Amino acid sequence: MWKTYTKQFEAYLKLERSLAQNSVDAYLSDISKLQQFFEIKEKDVSPSRVTQQDLIDFLEFITELGMSAYTQARMVSGLKAFFKFLVYEELITKDPSQLLEAPKLGRKLPDTLSLPEIEELFEAIDRSTAEGQRNRAILETLYSSGLRVSELINLKISNIHEDIGFLRVIGKGSKERLVPIGRSALKHIKIFRDEIRVHIDVKSGFEDHLFVTKRGKAISRVMVFMIIKDLATKIGMKKNISPHTFRHSFATHLIEGGADLRAVQEMLGHESITTTEIYTHLDRDYLKQVITQFHPRS
Repeated sequence: MWKTYTKQFEAYLKLERSLAQNSVDAYLSDISKLQQFFEIKEKDVSPSRVTQQDLIDFLEFITELGMSAYTQARMVSGLKAFFKFLVYEELITKDPSQLLEAPKLGRKLPDTLSLPEIEELFEAIDRSTAEGQRNRAILETLYSSGLRVSELINLKISNIHEDIGFLRVIGKGSKERLVPIGRSALKHIKIFRDEIRVHIDVKSGFEDHLFVTKRGKAISRVMVFMIIKDLATKIGMKKNISPHTFRHSFATHLIEGGADLRAVQEMLGHESITTTEIYTHLDRDYLKQVITQFHPRS
């Protein structure tokens, strides 16, 4: 049913509304994301059975994944257009999106960064210093793999698998997961580890921690926050950003690029939203492919 209705909607957008292919693709992507949500939630729902509550649950889900308010608003617009079309064509009798409200834009500073903003922050780092090389590796890692700050500061050298391009991460509740990491981040990790860190007198107990201070101890959460705040000030950025901003941006850029919701959920280390059973873990090669295909810096 979804496939049939989507095909008809696509024809309508192209023929009757004369939309450009990239605009059509954006609309179809929004519908595809809703379908993926139902699959993750293990709900077999046809377009004619979708309720307003289903759409509210979907918006809450993509909010948890870190989706920006702007992208959510655009998605709501796409879904509204789809269901309005179905009513117009008398394929459904009631529009479940009619009272759906998009998130209010402009109420607070956005907490996601565009790719140019991320590049600007990276370029503002003084890489002529040891700290600068370390800080570049830190930010590249945050953005490339969507780690929580607690996962970043506890990242172990022995858990970096360069050969397959993955990090083994200890997340919430001491749960381990494998997260793909891009070539750019791996390159900067290698520079820091092999050219800077080897000259630091690492204190006992921190021998396997990747990111250490010049005094040889693990970096702190506060230090990562300060590195980011100082860089934002340096380039005159008005957005209120933190380590979590990079995690949000990681998820947003992947999803906006067309990545599968389930893959992003897996990489972020989110619990399954099904209450009865945890979903099957995705194939490692597939996660790697998602990063390679959809991450802006891969």
